[in-house]
Amino acid sequence: MKLIRFGEKGKELPGIQTSEGKYLDCSGFGEDWNEAFFDSNGLDRLSDWLKSNQDKLKEILTGARLGSPIARPSKIICIGLNYRKHAEEAGMAVPEVPIIFMKATSSLCGPFDPILIPKNSVKTDWEVELAVVIGKKAKYVKKENAYDYIAGYCLHNDVSERDFQLHHGGQWVKGKSADHFAPLGPVLVTRDEIKDPHNLRLWLKLNGKTLQHSSTSDLIFDIPTLIAHLSQYMTLLPGDVISTGTPAGVGMGLKPEPQYLKEGDVVELGIEGLGISKQVAINDPEA
Repeated sequence: MKLIRFGEKGKELPGIQTSEGKYLDCSGFGEDWNEAFFDSNGLDRLSDWLKSNQDKLKEILTGARLGSPIARPSKIICIGLNYRKHAEEAGMAVPEVPIIFMKATSSLCGPFDPILIPKNSVKTDWEVELAVVIGKKAKYVKKENAYDYIAGYCLHNDVSERDFQLHHGGQWVKGKSADHFAPLGPVLVTRDEIKDPHNLRLWLKLNGKTLQHSSTSDLIFDIPTLIAHLSQYMTLLPGDVISTGTPAGVGMGLKPEPQYLKEGDVVELGIEGLGISKQVAINDPEA
């Protein structure tokens, strides 16, 4: 299945994308795609419900806003420097264990919402990433059982303010958590539809120019390793997002000079099988 959420920000309704690409309203199912849904065997229940109800569902109007395909999770956990060439372009050592940081869940937004360049920003950057959505409570998970805990996968732009991240003291979370710094979606694709999450093409364009182009086969730490590692240190709850890292080609690493987002820039990104998202950078109207 492919799950979506649509409608006004903060008032999104649940839906699905069909194999023909149509968006259907699943409000009649009576639940949002949130922690309680995933925790109560929601994907199987939804699948059963659709068998007898899909033909009756209302098609969502073309142009409707898409929100994040999952409701705000308890955690957005990110993995730093998880592609070898990205570590090299950042001038940082290839990590021996996963580098973990968090994004505030308030940074979550829809896949076509604007990127808000925050007040006092000078280095707002882009990062195409494969995100994993947890399907059930995970604690002390063994690597060989890790896939049992995955609900599905999403496209994620881990927007980052490098000056905040690297030069404002403390942890990376400062540069990762501004509003609209986590465009997620357009869809959550359930685990069964992605045969090999470690062999997916991912790419990002800025104003039509391809800057990131790689494959998840280049991940330093694979998805089972990440789930096993993270679950030793914290309980992963249903709906939690793990963003697995970005390949080379971010603005910070461009040669001969770094390049960062300015108002009017258009970022388009995609992952094979997970869809395409597009964001226009604007100055935060509240700044």
